[in-house]
Amino acid sequence: MSKTLLDMPRPEATPAEAPASAPRRPKQGRGAAYRLKVALREPTTIVGILALALFTYLIVVPILSMLNDAVLVQYGDESRSGQNFGELTAYYFQRVFASPLSATIFWRPLGNTLMIAVGAIVFAVLIGGTMAWLLSRTNMWGRRWFATALIVPYMLPAWTFALAWTNLFKNRKIGGQPGWLESMGMEPPDWLSYGQVPIMVVLALHYTPFVILLFGNALRRFDSQLEDSARVLGARRFTVTMRVILPLMRPSLISAIILIFAKCLGEFGVAYVLGMPVQFEVLSTSLYRSISSRQTGVAAVLAGAIILIGVISLLVDARLVREGKRFVTVGSKGSMNRLSDLGRWRGAATLGASVVFAISVAIPLLTLFLSTVMRLPGDFSPSNFTLDYWIGHDLKTVALPQGVLLTPEFWAAAWNTLWIVGLAAITSGVLGLLVGYIVVRTPVKFVGGALRQITFFPYLVPGIAFAVAYLSLFAVQRGPVPALYGTAAILVLAFIAEQMPYASRAGISAMMQLGKDPEEAAQVAGAGWWTRMTRIVIPIQKGSLATGVLLPFISGVKGLSLVVILAVPGTNVLTTYSLQLVDYGYQQAANVVVLMVAAVAFFGTLFGQKLTKSNLAEGLGG
Repeated sequence: MSKTLLDMPRPEATPAEAPASAPRRPKQGRGAAYRLKVALREPTTIVGILALALFTYLIVVPILSMLNDAVLVQYGDESRSGQNFGELTAYYFQRVFASPLSATIFWRPLGNTLMIAVGAIVFAVLIGGTMAWLLSRTNMWGRRWFATALIVPYMLPAWTFALAWTNLFKNRKIGGQPGWLESMGMEPPDWLSYGQVPIMVVLALHYTPFVILLFGNALRRFDSQLEDSARVLGARRFTVTMRVILPLMRPSLISAIILIFAKCLGEFGVAYVLGMPVQFEVLSTSLYRSISSRQTGVAAVLAGAIILIGVISLLVDARLVREGKRFVTVGSKGSMNRLSDLGRWRGAATLGASVVFAISVAIPLLTLFLSTVMRLPGDFSPSNFTLDYWIGHDLKTVALPQGVLLTPEFWAAAWNTLWIVGLAAITSGVLGLLVGYIVVRTPVKFVGGALRQITFFPYLVPGIAFAVAYLSLFAVQRGPVPALYGTAAILVLAFIAEQMPYASRAGISAMMQLGKDPEEAAQVAGAGWWTRMTRIVIPIQKGSLATGVLLPFISGVKGLSLVVILAVPGTNVLTTYSLQLVDYGYQQAANVVVLMVAAVAFFGTLFGQKLTKSNLAEGLGG
């Protein structure tokens, strides 16, 4: 009798026929555990975890500590808040945003900040956009020279131009020596000497290079055949500009606008020099005043508001740039970048570029230098010229009896600048290369991704707000970490953290170009991780390491917003020392120090370009 199918023995299920859920779960678990075990054997993973912990403490924890100060009653505010020290409170938010003083503390400075930012953006885009088009798309005379000359303001401290402005336009609104124009019989009006207009103009001149760099390089990559096609169809030049060129340039233009806006939020030196004499306050100076008056909770709320606005602006930039990727601005191999013939306007264009260079570079620097060799401003008689403010003796001033170069305080500030900023720059350069190595090489993607994002975060935080965060964390002892305020250590740590966005991006970019073959060959030969790093990776990447050290050093030398809150008389650097001289009314001596800072920043930038064989204005001059 034949067996039915039901009576026949069923064959064992093959792996393909077996249910997927039951046997695969333990295999997946074993696979994940095995991968984790292998990853933990990699030195890159261990170093990555340690680096992640370090930068979390140096970048994230200070921000959280500052935000914590905004919601807890601070010492000395118990009676005003009606609560005990350390209790949760909304007092500081109410004081900043909804109290009778909120207009003075936040809303008026916010309005002033926004007006200045909008005005600076408008002027910078008009001037920078015009110069970018002339340099990138026309046959203007001197294009190669102007391509570098017009970005010099980017290499100099912003408040260099503010001090030059005060030397020219200062009037009797405040005490001290008169400005040049007033000395020559022309009294400038108050609105031209101090406040919104001069701050706006100075910031526009300083940030114009951003537009030239971003907008100009995009114009250079623009395919001129698109213009030709539009003109063949009968479009006029204005129509081509508005309907073809500007829409395609929108991503780079928006990036320049957002970048200028974010920079204006945290700019302190220009607003302090040109605004504080007439009580014209922006968010950064209001924050500085709150710190100076020991209103820690109020300062924390203000700093948090500045950070929030900066983060939102840069996130908007990232979103708009992503949307702008549908605009193709880079042509194919057959694309053309034909220069427009200016014809009879060629000379006028060159003259216009010369005027922009004179206003933004030549006149400010010449004014500062001449002010340092004049006893009385605006007097060009030979007897008025002197080197007393540089190398003089027995000067008739209370706190400055000698020239700046003979003053111990100057050399102490110069030494502090060199070793504090230098140590921070070297450390950030090495750490940036290490971050790049970890991000590119680590088998644990979470560690690499988190490290990449955390080291970029200081870019979103204005310098003065970041300084408040460091003051909040290190003003008192916390666990084994002693109070660092008043020491050089807090400046070194703050500089390292602030410069990590640039150092880490340089390290990541460099490591992405280095293949694994040299390391794998050394590993086969028995070389350990430390040997591979010191004998292979660092020597190969020494150029990138030099860039990662030099750029933070230049930025740190000319920076003011970060150190103005953290530095004390014993840890003064050149920027804070010059600001003290401004407060004392020693304008000529302050200008000497500023010129020294500007020289270090300018020639350091040129040296960096030579060392890395790069050019900030690469491509603009063709």
